[in-house]
Amino acid sequence: MARSGRSRPGSAGPRGLRVAPIAVRRCRARLPGVSDRRAACPRVASASVDFDLSPELAALQETVRRLAQDKIKPRAREIDTTGAYPQDIFDAFRDADLLGLCLPTELGGSGAGILGLTIAIEEVAKYSNTAALMLLLTRLPTGPILIAGNDEQKQRYLPGIAAGELRCGFGLSESQAGSDVAGMRTRAVPDERPGHEGDWILTGTKCWMSGVVQADWYTVFAKTGDPASRAHDSITGFIVERSWDGVSVGNTDRKMGVRGVDTGELLLDGVHVPKENVIGEVGGFRLAMLGLNAMRPIVAARGIGLAEGALMYATEYVQQRQAFGHTIADFQGIQWEIAKVAVDIEAARLLTYRSAWLADQGKFTKEYVPYLSMAKYHATELAVRASGLAVQLLGAAGYMEDHPTELWYRDARQLTIVEGTSQVQLGLIGRGVLNHDLWWD
Repeated sequence: MARSGRSRPGSAGPRGLRVAPIAVRRCRARLPGVSDRRAACPRVASASVDFDLSPELAALQETVRRLAQDKIKPRAREIDTTGAYPQDIFDAFRDADLLGLCLPTELGGSGAGILGLTIAIEEVAKYSNTAALMLLLTRLPTGPILIAGNDEQKQRYLPGIAAGELRCGFGLSESQAGSDVAGMRTRAVPDERPGHEGDWILTGTKCWMSGVVQADWYTVFAKTGDPASRAHDSITGFIVERSWDGVSVGNTDRKMGVRGVDTGELLLDGVHVPKENVIGEVGGFRLAMLGLNAMRPIVAARGIGLAEGALMYATEYVQQRQAFGHTIADFQGIQWEIAKVAVDIEAARLLTYRSAWLADQGKFTKEYVPYLSMAKYHATELAVRASGLAVQLLGAAGYMEDHPTELWYRDARQLTIVEGTSQVQLGLIGRGVLNHDLWWD
């Protein structure tokens, strides 16, 4: 890891990958020859960097892998075709205690952290990114509350998520404010009625919200300062309940892929929000950014799983498909294409697991953004490449609904857009290098 001195020696995320200190012997003597220098300062071999999952995370991976093969794989095509919410998959996640992976045990979760959720989503996304999105939605809306919410908010809203009794959504984007978050127009003005000091009235429309139809409550960001201001302290986070007056679902979107979890508009028409539902401080726009930073490895896991599923399927196909007196897999050019994607998958996993490990330590502030953005960028772009290759390897068959390759290809296109486009990630990585947050000496 570049600038590895930032990581606390011997530290680890919850039940995560452990990185122990590496002993480095420094040589201060001025020696005349390379061989002498090596003799005086021998390399110290170390087994302190362990890339194996902890026993708990390995068991989680195996459990979710079996569930994905038994429950999700047979349903993936039907979910995509009908677009109906897969309640049976949600119930399977609930019964397997997978809805509280990223929540602490005191709130009813398992305490597996972002790394645990990342591992679970990777397995599920091999067959369905809809199912993977369902798991992701246990963290995206709850993240700001975990980061800056008070104890009463955590106790009121989070245990129900872990138990599968409540669902939630995340309201940040608007039709004119996607990547340009500061351009949002949803307003929050003080409630001036007697007895409502500190309360707020929200008005506006959020769009492209995943799970908007199914959610029981939403994390919503709105302008509390000058509506024309682009200052970060003009935006505040709120918890808004679906049952409140003035809250409704508008249009739902007809999506290219990731069907089955509705995406659409959340309409806020003079919604009264008590002061108890303000997340953190008024003007806490930074909260939204911290929440999204911590989500990068989770979105990346959707890309890795999709790439793995697509490559495995296409590989098995070319090993059976005959052409020119051989299987397609016998041709060197095909092997090279498979190999390039396999390399990228392993690289993406290392980037993603490292970023999850960082996020579990609370390292999702500005100086760690390049590492988190790398994972999201590389893994989601890989998903597009891998699914495209899978379609190509199957030829005309890959374009047909007889095979899941076209489904993977459609789903992959979402991943380079949501929660920070690839271009946004490149900008963050580039600024990290320019600012020496990402540096190599």
